[in-house]
Amino acid sequence: MADKPGQLWKINPSTDPGLKPRVCSGLILSGAFYRTLKAEAWRRRSIKFNARDLGRLIWCAVGAATGIGIALWFVDVSSSPFLLASIGGSTMFLFGLTRAAAAQPRALFGGHLGGALIGVLCSQAFGDALWVYILAVVLTLIFMLTTKTVHPPAGANPLIMVHQHANLFALWQPVGLSILILALVAVVWSRLVPGMFHYPTKWFDKSPPSIFWGGWSE
Repeated sequence: MADKPGQLWKINPSTDPGLKPRVCSGLILSGAFYRTLKAEAWRRRSIKFNARDLGRLIWCAVGAATGIGIALWFVDVSSSPFLLASIGGSTMFLFGLTRAAAAQPRALFGGHLGGALIGVLCSQAFGDALWVYILAVVLTLIFMLTTKTVHPPAGANPLIMVHQHANLFALWQPVGLSILILALVAVVWSRLVPGMFHYPTKWFDKSPPSIFWGGWSE
């Protein structure tokens, strides 16, 4: 079929392998030339994406450094040094996976406070035998799944509370205070750069959103 004057052929790479040259208004586009143009377009696009992604990565790092820095400044780390692992994991979610359900306040506060409370109660009631650690983690798992407050870093809290023989005050210092500071920093951080979703994206987002327990498909 002849082209209309000035009209170029539209080449679909999925149907035209470029083995036969096309005549496009006096210009012969071979398959090799077409692939060269396509590669150049992708190269320019990747450079643009990489620059954008680098800027976003740096901003995530700035938020994480600010959040964990302020949290460690205010929280008495010496009272529960093992909590560093827990709030470090939460920092990854808040500033790296900000829109994830597990990063929203329902899971952040529910998971941390619920797991810590279970650990405290188990420790106060049964001591620190090996089976108490196991019981605390299992109860925390059941609590998070049934209340849809799964926040993976908070899974360490029951172990930390049992190990530290913590009391109920630990729910505020260091657990509650540290995650409150992280959340407040995330709120401000997500509003300083245009185009970002503001944290929290959904206050009561369920984590997981459905009955998604274990490894079953249904």
